[in-house]
Amino acid sequence: MTEPIAPYVTSWTGEARLPVAVVVTTSGMEYADPAHDALGRDVDGVLWELRGGTATGRPDYADLHPERQRDAMENFSCAGCNGPADRDGRGMSWLLPLLGTVTTCWEGVQTTIPPTCTGCAEASPRRCPELRKGHVRLRVREAEPIGVRGTLYPRPGEPGAPEPDTLVLYDSPDLPFVVARHAVRELRRTTVVAFSAAIPLPVSCRSVPELRTVTG
Repeated sequence: MTEPIAPYVTSWTGEARLPVAVVVTTSGMEYADPAHDALGRDVDGVLWELRGGTATGRPDYADLHPERQRDAMENFSCAGCNGPADRDGRGMSWLLPLLGTVTTCWEGVQTTIPPTCTGCAEASPRRCPELRKGHVRLRVREAEPIGVRGTLYPRPGEPGAPEPDTLVLYDSPDLPFVVARHAVRELRRTTVVAFSAAIPLPVSCRSVPELRTVTG
């Protein structure tokens, strides 16, 4: 099978945020256009960022496409190819970037990255610059949906500017006032399978199986 050019959840430069006006009401966020407002609501009533355009141009690996990310998170499909994520007795396969920080504890980590299949877990670090910097492969038995990340708006009459890239939990009173961009799951009962890091690992990490160092 031919590898995809970029992971399924990755945004492309040809996909832009739709220029639709948002309105802050006493009950929460709305799109000014009712058709867009209906299109942007999920089953829980959360308002989501809308994108237009096509998957053309260059992949933007630092930006996950809101609709495809949410779809993969909801269905436990692979972030790389949108096929079924891999499972075994230790749980579901997950591949996360280290982002410059190595930790020995991945229990309870909150992530916007969907799970992966075995093939994409091997191939994705060759395509994604962030994963080439370092990544961890996990097996996860529980992945609870806990909230969304997006732009949180102040309530009417409250001072302050919108807060981008804010985690808002599903049980938070702030939920109606966020325009969501990514679904968030909390990973529990995790097992570390492997590290691959371009930065020095602490001694406590060096007993992890299949330890490798990225040099390119």
